[in-house]
Amino acid sequence: MKMGIVNIIDRRKRLNRFLKINAIVEAAWHRNFSADTDQIEGCDGPTYAERKHIAMEDAIRWANSYPEPVTLYVYDQDGGLYPVTLPPDWPSLG
Repeated sequence: MKMGIVNIIDRRKRLNRFLKINAIVEAAWHRNFSADTDQIEGCDGPTYAERKHIAMEDAIRWANSYPEPVTLYVYDQDGGLYPVTLPPDWPSLG
């Protein structure tokens, strides 16, 4: 069963800019360890992937192309990409 985007976190300051944005995709289960979150079963999906200066439409299409459930983070084009900070209680996968 295809999943793709299950959550979008919009960190843009200019919410009406959509022709060029920066986007990050990560597996949705990464947030299972945060307080007050919906839980995703499984441990599949991208650890981290980014696209710079793409249209919102392309970011959504790209994120939806993943077969696993993912979270799409959206940033202003000139705001840079900021790696998602893992919670201190993040379990070791290695």
